Amino acid sequence: MSIEVKVPVLPESVSDALIATWHKKAGDAVKRDENLLDLETDKVVLEVPSPVDGVLKEIRFEEGSTVTSSQVIAVIEEGAAAAAPAPAPAAAAAEAPKAEKTEAAAPKGVDELSPAGRRVAVEENIDPSKVAGTGRDGRVTKEDLVNVGKGGAAAPAAAPAPAAKPTPGSRPEERVAMTRIRTRIAERLMQSKNSIAMLTSFNEVNLAEVVKLRKALGEQFEKANGVKLGFMSFFVKAATEALKRYPVINASVDGSDIIYHGYQDISIAVSTEKGLVTPVLRDVQDMSFADVEKGIIGYAKKARDGKLGLDDLQGGTFTITNGGTFGSLLSTPIVNPPQSAILGMHTIKERPIVENGQVIAAPMMYIALSYDHRIIDGKDAVLFLVDIKNQLENPQRMLLGL
Repeated sequence: MSIEVKVPVLPESVSDALIATWHKKAGDAVKRDENLLDLETDKVVLEVPSPVDGVLKEIRFEEGSTVTSSQVIAVIEEGAAAAAPAPAPAAAAAEAPKAEKTEAAAPKGVDELSPAGRRVAVEENIDPSKVAGTGRDGRVTKEDLVNVGKGGAAAPAAAPAPAAKPTPGSRPEERVAMTRIRTRIAERLMQSKNSIAMLTSFNEVNLAEVVKLRKALGEQFEKANGVKLGFMSFFVKAATEALKRYPVINASVDGSDIIYHGYQDISIAVSTEKGLVTPVLRDVQDMSFADVEKGIIGYAKKARDGKLGLDDLQGGTFTITNGGTFGSLLSTPIVNPPQSAILGMHTIKERPIVENGQVIAAPMMYIALSYDHRIIDGKDAVLFLVDIKNQLENPQRMLLGL
């Protein structure tokens, strides 16, 4: 029985997808739920699993093709077995140990690969240490392993071919196409720039009390909840309380209407190799500090492993981005439409401040709020930042809802 493999149903905000990699070729045996191909949308990379056991009978679109929601991209013959020439006795005997080895243990070095790369390495019994990586910093990518599995070169990683050094006076250039995710990021940034009357306000926060609280209770918090007490949860909870008091910061524009959201869904900016993504912590107003920390850690891991789904990125009423993790001292973050504001965190620096008439050193952070001036007045933006500042400099306020 022939079974059609279709592009997953894409949300309205995603019009099409690009076939990035086929992991099977026509005639290959496939198992139910085994990944057949990767689809790259403008937000995430989706895996398309086989719906049944059988043989991949037909591939209708090759790598690099653009496909749309529910489009048939392949056909599987359910229950069929892949045809293979009978091996010579000597060849069969030689292959037996290899098969046993594949079942017995995964190749060395697979722990350093992405989940998709790890699967290819195990299925094809490829030793990643013998593969020349083309990823960032020489990392072995899934595509490198797929190429080796198809009979490509597997140059030892220990002795890669030296890169050609530019000669004196040479002006080398390289043209690389943007990924769909990077292209979408560029489109969104231009949309924000051209459609929003954006303004940014700044303030600074003394994080001495937060530092003291983390030092005093951090160990107990980790034992009780299984996660560390980070700075981000303080900012997320402070922003949530401030959004309740200044609902226009949590609102969005729809044509000539303003939509006020009676909940706080906070988008957390996460940097990945393919670009910035903003998974959403939903109903933060009902979450504890531990819930926030677990949610952020979970999204960060999914982002690194390429496992973020479209549902993880949909919605969000307000965004927090932390350029401080990369050493940024000050920046003007760009609003993520249809949201109306974004909070920017920055690096913590010991700076001299005056407290009770005395000059002391304190862990200070600049914070920035970029906002849509069409619906948010400067007064509300400034008071919102002051609210966050007051909560972080007096963390007990968050516990009392003050």
